[in-house]
Amino acid sequence: MATHSRDKSLVVIQLSGGNDYLNTVVPYTNDLYYDLRPTVHIAADEVLQLNETHGFRPGMEAIKQLWDEGQVAVINGIGYPKPDRSHFRSMDIWHTAEPEKIGNEGWLGRVIRELDPSGDNVLTGVNFGRGLPRALGCRGVPVASVGDLDTYGLYPDMQDEWARKAALQTFSKMYGRAAGGDVVREFLGQTGSDALKGADILRTAPAQYTSTVAYPDTDLAKNLKSIAQVMCADLGTRIYYTSLGGWDTHSGELPTHAKLWDEVSGGVGALMGDLKEHGREDEAVILIFSEFGRRVRDNGSGCDHGSGGAAFLVGNAVQGGMYGEYPSLKLEDQLEGDLHFNNDFRCTYSTILEQWMGLEAAPIVNGHFEQFNCFQTAA
Repeated sequence: MATHSRDKSLVVIQLSGGNDYLNTVVPYTNDLYYDLRPTVHIAADEVLQLNETHGFRPGMEAIKQLWDEGQVAVINGIGYPKPDRSHFRSMDIWHTAEPEKIGNEGWLGRVIRELDPSGDNVLTGVNFGRGLPRALGCRGVPVASVGDLDTYGLYPDMQDEWARKAALQTFSKMYGRAAGGDVVREFLGQTGSDALKGADILRTAPAQYTSTVAYPDTDLAKNLKSIAQVMCADLGTRIYYTSLGGWDTHSGELPTHAKLWDEVSGGVGALMGDLKEHGREDEAVILIFSEFGRRVRDNGSGCDHGSGGAAFLVGNAVQGGMYGEYPSLKLEDQLEGDLHFNNDFRCTYSTILEQWMGLEAAPIVNGHFEQFNCFQTAA
């Protein structure tokens, strides 16, 4: 049964492909930046200044407005030891919090298990998008994955109601709970049961929601609006996840990167405005991350896979500012032509878990890590 919780929640936005950190948080007064990026750079007079040395790229105006209101924490130099420049492996490390070995559970899957150890609410974690991110995968933990909330459900395209009921009845029989200790059928039965239950509950969310906030006409913004709808329906969801691809900017980076950040910034600004309109601005924090950054030098049109990057925390409860040291661009300080990371991503995870979600971080992130003081009040 759905709960009616107003507990703190986490919204995760994954930037898939490797966001170019240098062209996102721009060191616009550093001559080395322009020397090393003769073509693929942001002009100093276009930067949205955060301070006397760094600023956001154009297209991030909505996030800059939230920064001005003290609601954005920039985590500089984020990464992990022995960086891997493979998209698949690097993202897997972020998803499982296991840099040294292949993990079998996602860090947010473990979070959901801590929040709802009995699995009473099949909607404690919801992914908005196709498939299920590894971050949410954990044995015995139900997670709904929603492609389109407006049409979400089993067999929603079947116009004939009798045929749909017959199909659902067949589905229920196929995935009925097994007797006699058959582990595989037991797992499939639970999965099927959870899917039916989650679909029935989630499809009620849009009808309960009204808003004057106009979201941009983008896929990401649509997912963020769905997140607002579910949050406002009080279904007990605590973990919301969505992603945006296209960040692998080996070529044609300048227009592509601008478009992508315009999409992210516009969507985040709309979501934050929506939460404020519904009096829920104190209930959610947004984490924005990418699997790695790009090379220090451009390749004439784009930038290749690198290391060291930035993550962002956004929310009314966030103590805005710059956290972590911005990596040096000096040749002697680079890591084989890449920025050196200077704080482990699990520091940020631990900060969120303990200071925001009120959970013990070590079992979830596989160790003890230094934390940032980037929340206004502890959980």
